[in-house]
Amino acid sequence: MNRFVVPGSAFAPVALAPLEDDRMQPHDFWQETYPPASFDPKGGHSNFYPATLADGRQIRLPIRPLSDGRHALASLIVNQASFTVLDALADDLAGQLALLEPDVVVGLPTLGLTLASAVAQKLGHRRYVPLGTSKKFWYSDELSVPLKSITTPDQEKRLYVDPRMLPLLKDCRVALIDDVISSGASIRAGLSLLKSAGIEPLVVGAAMLQSDRWRAALAGKGPHWPERVRGTFSTPMLVKGNDGLWYPASED
Repeated sequence: MNRFVVPGSAFAPVALAPLEDDRMQPHDFWQETYPPASFDPKGGHSNFYPATLADGRQIRLPIRPLSDGRHALASLIVNQASFTVLDALADDLAGQLALLEPDVVVGLPTLGLTLASAVAQKLGHRRYVPLGTSKKFWYSDELSVPLKSITTPDQEKRLYVDPRMLPLLKDCRVALIDDVISSGASIRAGLSLLKSAGIEPLVVGAAMLQSDRWRAALAGKGPHWPERVRGTFSTPMLVKGNDGLWYPASED
């Protein structure tokens, strides 16, 4: 396998990062962080897109072509990530949220719960509040809203908050967390649910901000919401070039 050494990294030991044309197996994604500038985000991509964290480290994400065959998105499934990668994502997001001093973290199902739990611990909280899609017999229909996910568009569920958890949220500074913000549908549902309980989060957090499509969706809930979003990294919409490789759409 062809490899190159990244010189001058502040991280030791220096990693050996695979070249862009190396193919990765599905289970190999989200398992390692690489030193800054290991990969060029603007270059043509065949198998993966390199997401860049705030400190410059990079994570390789699989490319998922969309139904039109011309566009694609980078993907993150956080509960399949290594503990090392999850720790890096949670540490970065917790550092951003700590500046706002949230009292409690609320997690969105399903994959947002993995990140929310880790972030709450990084913030020094004893617990977090998970929202859910499984209705317990003591739940109230009034404390639920419809929920659709971009990854399961044909499955409409309902999002619930356990009424016993509401005392943990009242009059508190709340951070609402999901793993990925893409279309904005899940975050909109979370905001609607919390609003029905008289709660407005001070910040929305995610590991990945997937393209910019979510901005218009959140602005529909209020012009201030896009500015309340914090993400560990952003990924662009990708477009297929004439060479068959994927490029950021803005570069097309």
